[in-house]
Amino acid sequence: MEAFVGTGVALITPFKEDLSIDMDALANLVNDQITNGIEYLVVLGTTGESASLNPEEKELVKETVKKANNGRLPMVLGIGGNNTAAVVEELKSARLEGFDAILSVSPYYNKPTQEGIFRHFKAVAEASPLPVIVYNVPGRTASNILPETINRMARELDNIIGVKEAAGDMVQAMKLISVVPEDFMVISGDDMITLPMTLAGGKGVISVIGQGLPKEFSEMVRLGLQAEVSEAYKLHYRLAPSIELIFAEGNPSGIKSLLAHKGMIQNHLRLPLVEASEALQDRIGDFLKRF
Repeated sequence: MEAFVGTGVALITPFKEDLSIDMDALANLVNDQITNGIEYLVVLGTTGESASLNPEEKELVKETVKKANNGRLPMVLGIGGNNTAAVVEELKSARLEGFDAILSVSPYYNKPTQEGIFRHFKAVAEASPLPVIVYNVPGRTASNILPETINRMARELDNIIGVKEAAGDMVQAMKLISVVPEDFMVISGDDMITLPMTLAGGKGVISVIGQGLPKEFSEMVRLGLQAEVSEAYKLHYRLAPSIELIFAEGNPSGIKSLLAHKGMIQNHLRLPLVEASEALQDRIGDFLKRF
């Protein structure tokens, strides 16, 4: 589990103008993360527009990232959904060589009870050959995994090693950290409250802005883990405006705009997502010039 302490990044999927996958840009992005101090990579999460990739494209993304990484950093693969049987089947049949853990989102749209969520993840944990990190993101799933339910998973399901907590609720995050076993990882899924969560006992973050400003963001997290509070908050306040900007019109439109401004990708998304507005793109560009 030490492999997932610090900063992981939820990688985007770069597209060319014809909306095919830009494998060169993806490989370059991976190398940039490694060069700038990121601790691990998260592949095919929400930020990677996994919902609009077909199975062949997902395999292409996996292989591109694996080749570029070349075993240098731990890797986490996103496999989740709201059909428990389908998730279980995917876990049993997926090619998982080179990956170290699974990130699995709580079932969306169905709005299961806490018992339903627990049973879903029990099935996922039993089917997965790799350790599982639960992803709680109520803003996308329409249901919140309560701290009591996460604690139950932590104590009853050996294969679940942590949670990416993205409810954006610092009180809930602190309660969660206080009730789970000490070796269970509470990982921030909200860039803006990553530092206070880490200082409260969290293990770091799976980040979006981290791939746009990897050197500074990963250093902030390391300082937080070392309880270097003043220095960590100096970086937090430098970074905070960028976090507001990249989420102003949704994810990953903002981070793709930032990376395009840096010359790392072409700024294309697949419908139903669209590029950030010109006004927001200008603001992101202005931020980078000042930063």
